[in-house]
Amino acid sequence: MKTLIRLCLFLGILASSITAAAPPNIVIIFIDDMGYGDIGPYGATKQKTPNLDRMAIEGMKLTSFYAAPVCSVSRAQLLTGCYGPRIDVPGVYGPGGASGLNPNEHTIAERLKERGYATMCIGKWHVGDQPEFLPTRQGFDHYYGFPYSNDMQRKSTESGLAVMPLLRDDKVVEVLTDDQQSTIVKRYTDEAVRFITENKDKPFLLYLPHTAIHTPIHPGAAFREKSGNGQVGDWIEEIDWSTGRVLDTLRDLKLAENTLVIFTSDNGPWLIKGADSGSAGPLRGGKGSTWEGGMRVPTIAWWPGKIAPSSKVDAVAGTIDLLPTAVALAGGTVPDQPVIDGRDISPILLGKTQTSQRDAHYYFSGYQLQAVRQGPWKLALVPQNETMGQPAKPDAANKTPRLYNLDAEIGEQTNVADAHPEIVVKLTALAEKVNAEIGGTKPTARRPAGKVENPVTLYPSEARKPSAKDKKK
Repeated sequence: MKTLIRLCLFLGILASSITAAAPPNIVIIFIDDMGYGDIGPYGATKQKTPNLDRMAIEGMKLTSFYAAPVCSVSRAQLLTGCYGPRIDVPGVYGPGGASGLNPNEHTIAERLKERGYATMCIGKWHVGDQPEFLPTRQGFDHYYGFPYSNDMQRKSTESGLAVMPLLRDDKVVEVLTDDQQSTIVKRYTDEAVRFITENKDKPFLLYLPHTAIHTPIHPGAAFREKSGNGQVGDWIEEIDWSTGRVLDTLRDLKLAENTLVIFTSDNGPWLIKGADSGSAGPLRGGKGSTWEGGMRVPTIAWWPGKIAPSSKVDAVAGTIDLLPTAVALAGGTVPDQPVIDGRDISPILLGKTQTSQRDAHYYFSGYQLQAVRQGPWKLALVPQNETMGQPAKPDAANKTPRLYNLDAEIGEQTNVADAHPEIVVKLTALAEKVNAEIGGTKPTARRPAGKVENPVTLYPSEARKPSAKDKKK
């Protein structure tokens, strides 16, 4: 009898230890073109974001979290933990292009599949639309979404209408007109709830890169003219609803305390879109620039019971850190080779430190290293365009290098380089080292992008007419 009791106690302790050691689910909600000032926790007042407000109250705001200036680079960085130039992803991929994220790179999905995770990508992919580059070839068990930005419509040769292809795994299951894009947030959200529900008994990675709020703006019918801030505000409120539904699903299924959710954006607001653009809040610049407004994005981390509620951290971190963080939380380690640039930020998320896990952060535009940040100091090395479609202003065009103290002035207006020559020297040396590795035209440590021969669009479509810019090339 005593032996039986001891056996039962042992099995109970064993089961308890296994449960305690269960790896967390990872959910990454990635918004398109959302600016630093677009949601309530970061100062938005026109549109209401009650679910994100609650998420921040229950979780952590990361106020110095960085993406990249444009879509494809930002996605490649999140997926691989590498700066865009290291993996030869400098700009934006279009439909039917020959280049994409190299299948030889190791994505966050592949690293977590090695740990037994179910994986799904739902939403905008945009790191290559050829079969070799699609999510199901990059570690995701399943995919549902648009393969690129929602303004990259091509005219269907069958209907003559400009449409976007909607994929299920690697097949086009539907083509959507602009008006039909108003259903896309709901479709993505329904898929996310289904995936979570079907995989509630195993660890999972859900990567949810929304099409919203990229132009053209198409909020769902239930959200139109409701925000008081035009259609972009309406779409932000729909994103808030979607995020709330994902979080509620985790709560209802008793998964919340074993799930890390990261809500963030791929770059700053597309300011030249006027009323259809978001807001960078107090930051200078927007999408397409290496000013803070182009790359510093609103970010909330949520993990009830693990992340301290209403916490706020200004340590420098970014999308390149999500892969090593997820792997570490899953009980694994990222190999030394191939080299990645991100670092495990779980000590920050779990309240063990408020110090950045990287020595510096580097601001690339294409292959050009334009700035470097260490602590509060940001050194701009070259002239910086104000945003996509707007050239550099005189204060940014006529003097380099320029040094900004972001703690003292988040809006990057006052150049203090002359007052701190020692900081300029220190950051210049950091920049020169990284630039020699992966920047410019003669890098020593850049890995090649993926390439295919004879690329085609995913559905029969008319060739795009060359633009005036194309004709100048």
